[in-house]
Amino acid sequence: MAPAMIGLAAWSLLEQFEFLSYLVTVVGLPFAILVFIFEQRRERQNEEEEIFQRLADEYTDFLKLVLNNADLQLLRRGSSEVELTEEQRERKLALFSILVSIFERAYMLVYEDTMSRQTRRLWQSWEDYMSEWCRRADFREALARLLEGEDEDFRRYIARLASIEAAKPTAH
Repeated sequence: MAPAMIGLAAWSLLEQFEFLSYLVTVVGLPFAILVFIFEQRRERQNEEEEIFQRLADEYTDFLKLVLNNADLQLLRRGSSEVELTEEQRERKLALFSILVSIFERAYMLVYEDTMSRQTRRLWQSWEDYMSEWCRRADFREALARLLEGEDEDFRRYIARLASIEAAKPTAH
């Protein structure tokens, strides 16, 4: 018999179990902690992606509403030059209200002062949507009314975007 085998065979059953418990503690416990941390990060990333997908679905539903109200010309770049009836102005304000609600929800669920690379990528698309709508003078004009009672941080954020877009020269 090899010397190592003789040594192990000479151990009592209690010593062998004690040795195995040390082995599990030294190797297994750190491995289990690493697996747990990895799973937590993956779960958090999946939750972020699920939130983003739900928000994207809401925005898609909003765009369907815009298409169903094509007479308001909300998909044109800039403000509509067509004079709207009172009923059309009311529908447009309602659609802008829905949009601001979606933007605020996105801000509350996705935006953070310090973001991971993945979160920053998710947020960037929302910032692009907000900037696009803030290019419209009619949307900017409605914002003051639409932001009443909304989250203060969100109000400051979108107001800043609106002022940046208002300062840009208009493209024809």
